[in-house]
Amino acid sequence: MDRLPQLCTINLISKKMKVILITGASSGIGEAMAHKFAERKRNLLLVARNAEKLDTLCKQMAEKYGIKTQFISADLAKPGKAEQIFSETKHRGLEVEMLINNAGIGSGGEFSELALETEMEMLQLNISSLVALTHMFLGEMKKRNNGTIINVASMASFIPIPYMATYSASKVFVRHFTQALTQECKPYHVHIMLLCPGLTKTNFNHAAGMDGEVGRRLNAEYNSSTPLQTPDQVAEELLNALDKRKHYIVSGSMNRMASRLSALLPHAFIAKSFARSYRKK
Repeated sequence: MDRLPQLCTINLISKKMKVILITGASSGIGEAMAHKFAERKRNLLLVARNAEKLDTLCKQMAEKYGIKTQFISADLAKPGKAEQIFSETKHRGLEVEMLINNAGIGSGGEFSELALETEMEMLQLNISSLVALTHMFLGEMKKRNNGTIINVASMASFIPIPYMATYSASKVFVRHFTQALTQECKPYHVHIMLLCPGLTKTNFNHAAGMDGEVGRRLNAEYNSSTPLQTPDQVAEELLNALDKRKHYIVSGSMNRMASRLSALLPHAFIAKSFARSYRKK
């Protein structure tokens, strides 16, 4: 298997240097997390597709915070990339003390009209690569008897969402998978955490093709009437929860209220209501 190129190493890398690995780190919540951990003087390994942006981030954070930063440019929507990333960390002599599976993408619209290739790539990114990275790095953490894994799901994981059928289903998997692992890993002192953000002002809608009519119908537009958080707010809530050793957090007070409400209503009723609202608009 070909090794991913070592595109950037800021400062000299010592053997078994401890790092926090963040996927989807070139923008949005992932980038905000990187800055928050950098402020705490934690060394970083950033993963995303945009090598130029990652290179810039690495250099900026290394200079600003005096930490060691590296990156790997990889598209986790493609099979085999998670395995290559794991192999590259071994090659560089890195110890991933914290894995943050943040990378993800969505889609919106009538399922049968969406491109099948794009939907399958979304499942690869949101589920398969997340599972692969978790499996490989969890094995290392269990041997050391310490470590942290944070998986990012979504408010979409609490309800079936017509016209976002594949995306919401993928996030249900992430939520259930992470909550199950939380209990499995307690005997090994590996801390597992689930983060469920709601609508956040990132490039998510644009990347998902939802920044137009589809976004309006799904009530997912970025406007003053829509309750949303900034990536920095989500990252700050994550770190506060992590400091308290929590295993589960829904970011944003409105989102926490909505998650509790969703547990009281039949999913069939919620799905029917979403579908009617979408078609009406």
